[in-house]
Amino acid sequence: MEEYLGRIEPADGAAMRAAAERQSQLTKPAGSLGVLEELSVRVAGMTGSCPPEVPAPAVVTVFAADHGVHAQGVSPWPQEVTAAMLANFAAGGAAVNAFAANNRVDVRVVDVGVATPVDQLDIIHAKVRPGTRDLSVEEALTEDEVRAAIAVGFDLADRLIQDGYRCLLTGDMGIANTTASAALIATFTGSTADVVTGRGTGIDDATLAHKTAIVQDALASHDVPATEPLKALQAYGGLEHAALAGYLLGAAANKVPVILDGVIAGASALVAQALHPAVIDYCVAGHRSAEPGHAIALKTLGLQPLVDLDLRLGEGTGAVLAYPILTCAVRALAEMATFESAGITS
Repeated sequence: MEEYLGRIEPADGAAMRAAAERQSQLTKPAGSLGVLEELSVRVAGMTGSCPPEVPAPAVVTVFAADHGVHAQGVSPWPQEVTAAMLANFAAGGAAVNAFAANNRVDVRVVDVGVATPVDQLDIIHAKVRPGTRDLSVEEALTEDEVRAAIAVGFDLADRLIQDGYRCLLTGDMGIANTTASAALIATFTGSTADVVTGRGTGIDDATLAHKTAIVQDALASHDVPATEPLKALQAYGGLEHAALAGYLLGAAANKVPVILDGVIAGASALVAQALHPAVIDYCVAGHRSAEPGHAIALKTLGLQPLVDLDLRLGEGTGAVLAYPILTCAVRALAEMATFESAGITS
């Protein structure tokens, strides 16, 4: 991990200044493309070039893992759904598969900690352990397990970029993973459990109150400071959060943009930022999840979501929907005429 952290540098300021200057010369009123202008400038900084190349091809990686806290009744869905959904991803039958096919994004699926055995051939088998321990009664992971899961994300990001991918997208799957996400977001934002805990897969009021109490008690029991990201992952998990944090760090180390999905990715980005602040220079918020903790995470990260459609599915769906917006922003910067080249003079 220390080697990866040493490879990360802040975004290229000179490229960003050049991109901002180019934006002012394009054949449009200044600022008329709104958020897309800032986005294109950020991509120039990520890649160190102006104008940057369109970040293609792209791949969404769905990290899957289970959570011991599921035993506390925080979700109505059985834990076996996680493994069943991996089979669905592999068969191309999930929402993320449909969205990815539409937007020319490849899909990779990783078992980093699914509790039940997974034997699909068309996934990446990198199981650190079969689900976390119950965060409400003990630490979810050991330090060695946290580091191993982070390394899964690091190494996969490296491998994908070596294979030619120029934009990485985050995805996740894991029953009860919004409980761990709420605890992580509370830790790194200073928020209380009742503010960051949401309905996840659609729980009723009584289950939400129970879930919130589980998160609140866990925060008090473990009492991890925001300056200790590895200990936060030990306390709350999950294995997919740790792998996603490594994935983000790996993208930053390679100067490749990464589009975040929803609340799981937001929680993981807070961990990654605590490990190396410059990692956020390479992150784009694909969307704002309906989960309340996600908006709080994005505010702390300083990221503006590209779309807001009340999504709460996960899988990487919001990130995949946002990918064409990112490519349009870059194409506008690179391919629009300037006033000079168009012969429009004062």
